[in-house]
Amino acid sequence: MAEKQKWNLVRLSRPGRGHALFGSGLLAGVLLCLVWLTSSSGDLPFDARYDPLPQTIYAVKLADRYDLAGEELPLEYFDVTERLERELLINTYFHSSTLLHLKLAVRFFPLFDRIFAEEGIPSDLKYLAVAESSLRNAVSSAGARGIWQFRDEAARELDLEVSPYVDERYDPERSTRAACSYLKKLRERFGSWTLATAAYNMGPTALQRAMEEQKETSYYDLNLSDETNRYIFRIVAIKEIMKHPDKFGFFLQKKEQYPPLEGYTVATVQEGIPSLADFAHQHQITYRQLKLYNPWLLKSSLPNPTKKTYRIRIPK
Repeated sequence: MAEKQKWNLVRLSRPGRGHALFGSGLLAGVLLCLVWLTSSSGDLPFDARYDPLPQTIYAVKLADRYDLAGEELPLEYFDVTERLERELLINTYFHSSTLLHLKLAVRFFPLFDRIFAEEGIPSDLKYLAVAESSLRNAVSSAGARGIWQFRDEAARELDLEVSPYVDERYDPERSTRAACSYLKKLRERFGSWTLATAAYNMGPTALQRAMEEQKETSYYDLNLSDETNRYIFRIVAIKEIMKHPDKFGFFLQKKEQYPPLEGYTVATVQEGIPSLADFAHQHQITYRQLKLYNPWLLKSSLPNPTKKTYRIRIPK
């Protein structure tokens, strides 16, 4: 009751709605007092056209079961439920970031799902890319790059080219296949997708050492760095929100989502390209369009002394 009364007071004191109708400040003050004393919750309903955004914040109600790649979280541990709730709350109320995730998912998730199906990777692990990079070609403080956040050495070990002119960590398809290869190796080493995901975050050597020191074999029984302690829960929270956005208050129309970068042909190149701007104009596109469809091209030219075959997307 008190909260509604306070909102009613704010409404009538807003310029152009309440006191502007009265010639006398005293009369307005008397009427405001009467409204304060007599109003009920149904008298003046909230009107989002004029009033400030309401701060109606709810706790997130946890479901009875959560899993990552079919591996169930042990919710009987209070520590597990609290860590999961933290990430659900953060991602639910981090509105701008979560909305952008939902918009970009339409661009990238079909590609991820196709490659994951071909490589035998659980679809749930595509949410790892959201946690790592927010589905953007980000650069971390540690030098990891791309949607899947590989460092230079790891990228080269996974057969991604990293040079001053080409960085395949920025190629969505090539880097996704590299992520699949790496995750499969980690799964073989640690025996579960949960531990493989934790190793992806902190590194397999560090995870192995922590398991040996603490004499534990379950991720949920390990005491790791704050980032890795949160990592699995963050991915599960992102998965839940992105699979059921309406349950968490997110509503997007199809036209508001970012479509895949489709409608292109592929130019096969085995020679160097002295000017990518000239190359783009020869194909009747702009330099900017060329870079949007081929973010792995780093410079304004592409030397190719080894005669390597490059596949360059040309948008129509």
